[in-house]
Amino acid sequence: MKPFAFRYLLLAAFSVILAACSSTPADNAATTAQADAWQQLEQSIASSELATAEDQLAALQAQAPDDSRVEQYQRQLAEAYLQRSQIVLQKGDVNAAATALSRARALMPKAPALTGGVNGAIAQARKAELEKAEAALKAAEARPAARLVDPTAQSTVVALKTTNIREMRRQLDDIAADVVNYKCDVVFQVPRKDDAPWLKTLLGKRVLKLDSEFDLQQSHEIQRNQPAQVVLVPRRP
Repeated sequence: MKPFAFRYLLLAAFSVILAACSSTPADNAATTAQADAWQQLEQSIASSELATAEDQLAALQAQAPDDSRVEQYQRQLAEAYLQRSQIVLQKGDVNAAATALSRARALMPKAPALTGGVNGAIAQARKAELEKAEAALKAAEARPAARLVDPTAQSTVVALKTTNIREMRRQLDDIAADVVNYKCDVVFQVPRKDDAPWLKTLLGKRVLKLDSEFDLQQSHEIQRNQPAQVVLVPRRP
């Protein structure tokens, strides 16, 4: 072989080796980055960062739509959303449960059995919420109109007409009716300690007459610098 041809072959071989050496690190870096991305996706699902996991999965799917791991992680993520839906539903948050369920369906639209059980539970919970709201509305409509208490307020303060016993007795009748109808706790604020037992007895007799089973809760506070008054506090569900 001529020296020129030999040198040419050596140069060509050296170029091939250089090209292989220069491309290998880049390929390795890309492979490593993709492996890290799949690992990060798995960590996001495991730590319940499901919105982040969805974004990561979408990016990986765009890069490698034919990768078999796409469907695998779609199912894992759908199952994680389904589990979240069950947990928040048990806590009574029907809206959050429905949102999580919709994400599970979007990820696995071809597996309706995956979401069927939770879907039924959410439907039952919504029905129960509706029935509860309707019952509360009917109960509110059935109650007599409030006489002194504001049912929408945290509490209502009523100044007692202690200077006119007849008017105060009528006032206590109204207070007793509101206490029973709107399930109120009672706090007497009086300038003298001796006033409290007397007022509690008068109100207690009236409440007992209206509803012998009503659990009347009465207390008192000494407010020496103000006239006697009563605070009505409707009980909240």
